[in-house]
Amino acid sequence: MTTSTALARWERRTQGPLLALAVLFAIAYAIPIVAPRAPQGLLTACHVTNWAVWAAFAADYLVRLWLAEERLRFVRGNPLALLAVVLPLAQPLRLLKLVSMLFLAGQRARMASQVRVTTYVAGSCLGLLVFGALAVLEVERDEPGASIHTLGDAVWWAFTTMTTVGYGDMAPTTGLGRMLAVGLMLSGIALLGVVTANIAAWFIARFEKDDVEEQRQTEAILELTEEVRALRGELAALKGTPAD
Repeated sequence: MTTSTALARWERRTQGPLLALAVLFAIAYAIPIVAPRAPQGLLTACHVTNWAVWAAFAADYLVRLWLAEERLRFVRGNPLALLAVVLPLAQPLRLLKLVSMLFLAGQRARMASQVRVTTYVAGSCLGLLVFGALAVLEVERDEPGASIHTLGDAVWWAFTTMTTVGYGDMAPTTGLGRMLAVGLMLSGIALLGVVTANIAAWFIARFEKDDVEEQRQTEAILELTEEVRALRGELAALKGTPAD
């Protein structure tokens, strides 16, 4: 069995478990923010889960690197995956940990290209909305003069920020919160561009398909017309009269 086959088998077998671990990580990330006064045992379990799942993804990357035929090429071809694995686990970077691990999970999903693009766009919108809200709530909730105090406030802020509406009724006051706002705005603009491009590509593909079908029908009608003319000529010849 070649290393490329072993790598493909490993990725195929671990795809489902890693996606499940990504969801588990997201839940463990959200609980301490949504319920900071939860029992200490639950908060500790969430913390341990974060570390354990992150270790599983790091181990998966190392196994894939070991199974790759050209390891340097594998590293160069997966720079974001490497960055996601080696990100510092400092408290201010918790959201980056979550985003990077969800990226790793999504990168492993094997789907048709159009389905994958649609899934990525929808999942990115939902993920940015929810986890952007959680992140800003975590950094803003206890700050003096902050306007974001509840999960509802944070979700509303994240939604208006992602869509670049920005009513101004709520705004982050900390430096990290403002960095999150910039990231959400840029991500919202990028996702809007992807959606617009996909819609345009769908219409173009549809029009091209209609043009091909129309051309095919036209060619079929011309062929049928020629056959009718030939039959009329043969019939006229049999009757001894000139064809029209």
